[in-house]
Amino acid sequence: MPETASRGSSTAGSRPCGQSTTTRTGDGDDPFAPAGGQGPSPSAARSQASAPPLPRAAHSRIGVGLAGGFYPAPHRYEVYLAASCPRSLRISITLGLLGLTNSVATTLLTHPAGTPDAFASLRRAYEATEHHYDGPFTAPALCDRWTGRIVSNDTSDILRDLTGLPSGHAAGHAPTLLPPSLSADIEALRDLLDRDVTPSARPADRAAALDLLDCQLTHATYVLGDSLTAADVDAWVALSQLSPAGALCAHPRLRDYVHRLGELPAFRTGHDGVSAAA
Repeated sequence: MPETASRGSSTAGSRPCGQSTTTRTGDGDDPFAPAGGQGPSPSAARSQASAPPLPRAAHSRIGVGLAGGFYPAPHRYEVYLAASCPRSLRISITLGLLGLTNSVATTLLTHPAGTPDAFASLRRAYEATEHHYDGPFTAPALCDRWTGRIVSNDTSDILRDLTGLPSGHAAGHAPTLLPPSLSADIEALRDLLDRDVTPSARPADRAAALDLLDCQLTHATYVLGDSLTAADVDAWVALSQLSPAGALCAHPRLRDYVHRLGELPAFRTGHDGVSAAA
């Protein structure tokens, strides 16, 4: 498969990001339901808490425990993304920002009937990771193409690991998405977005969170200062889920922010990459 290949279909899915239904349905994140906000829908959020444990081998890291073989080599890795999934959208945008679209393959999952080859490939990767593994087969997932195994299906770890891969941008042109000095702030903002900036959040909590984000942009170009970071990817994805419902009407500064970032190539193509087949 070419490094830049993206397998998809024209069949729309009807469940949120996380779990293939090729074998098991119910518990766990489900990538094919309509995704709302940075976090999952109310039903997905409830199922998340009771999700069955994922295979331990699916929580490995690129560059961590190199004796295990997961070196940060170009053209070695592939990400499985779910259509209309906020977590997959974050990964898709990050690939573009870091200049990794030509060195990290992507496979888009829509509906099992529409993308049978993609689902079969994902299942094989999970089964290669853990003997007799029978589900759930979740996405997003990062796969090592050399061994055919899943490296991780933890979105935060995948995003961190992508920043350690060789960038396709010229030296000095790739943004520093995870500056060490802002790591705690990025994590705190991600927690806020997952909790309060979703269509299912309590209106009062969502309004307070939007006020806070609006205030952050009063004197800065981006949510954590004057440089684009991973926090902006998280914020843009969360806010863009609210925009169609008119939740940003009272926050023109946030609307402008969503529009401005949406015009950047990485955000535009990243969005199209997980929406084209949805």
